[in-house]
Amino acid sequence: MKNKTSQLREMLARKEIVVAPGVFSALPAMIAEKVGFKAVYMSGYTTAAFLLGMPDLGLITMTEMAQNASRINDVINVPVIADCDNGYGNAVNVIRSVKAYEKAGVAAIQMEDQIFPKKCGHMNDKEIISAEEMIKKIKAAIDTREDDDLVIIARTDARTVVSFDEAVKRSNMYADAGADIIFFESPISAEEIEKIPKLVNAPVMANMVEKGKSPLFTNKKLEEMGYKLVIWPGSSAWTSARAVEKTMQELKDKGTTEELISGDMIAWENFNELIQVPEYLELSKKYSHR
Repeated sequence: MKNKTSQLREMLARKEIVVAPGVFSALPAMIAEKVGFKAVYMSGYTTAAFLLGMPDLGLITMTEMAQNASRINDVINVPVIADCDNGYGNAVNVIRSVKAYEKAGVAAIQMEDQIFPKKCGHMNDKEIISAEEMIKKIKAAIDTREDDDLVIIARTDARTVVSFDEAVKRSNMYADAGADIIFFESPISAEEIEKIPKLVNAPVMANMVEKGKSPLFTNKKLEEMGYKLVIWPGSSAWTSARAVEKTMQELKDKGTTEELISGDMIAWENFNELIQVPEYLELSKKYSHR
């Protein structure tokens, strides 16, 4: 089997858009692969929320993110695209981050041009570094990667901090610096989303955040516009949180979860199959000393 960086490169070279649903741990990544997705996106926002119970405000560390990426990568056969926030510091920090993420087995690393500490891209009052400093970070990432197929994604948050034109300008500067994909964060209208692939001289990705600053489009429509990659970073996290809330409330109000069994819960035996209980039991038998 080809390594995952090569898999992702080949997918990005095709006409079809690469769709990467957001995952925050190993289990949703396994589910995403099971239903047929060919890549996943490890979101910093949702990893911070589910791993730490904290907001996406630069609180989660690089080490925690890299370890989570490693756990996700270990249980699936499809490429992991990993949020690397702003590289967790300056260009020297980027060097350490790229080494850690590459060791974790990710196929792509995404970095943004925000200051440290950063904020979620769809929050207000963000601040950005100079384009020149971001270019140094991109070059540091490129020089550090050991696998030339490791995809470097450069994100600009300039749209909602400065202007649309500044974000386009930075996107092309980052492309010229060698970034493989440009992530134009938070366009605020359908018209802007349609313009971006035509104005940026590199493959571009879209970020579909339900109730975020950007309008939603189907994957097919984004493909028709010229996008090469789309992430849905929060979908599984927010539906998971709602499901857990519903279950907890049901248990508190009724003293049982019996009414949830038929429709709102995955069957126990199916869950065991998902986490590969039969396979592990067979391994136990194979290597048992009794």
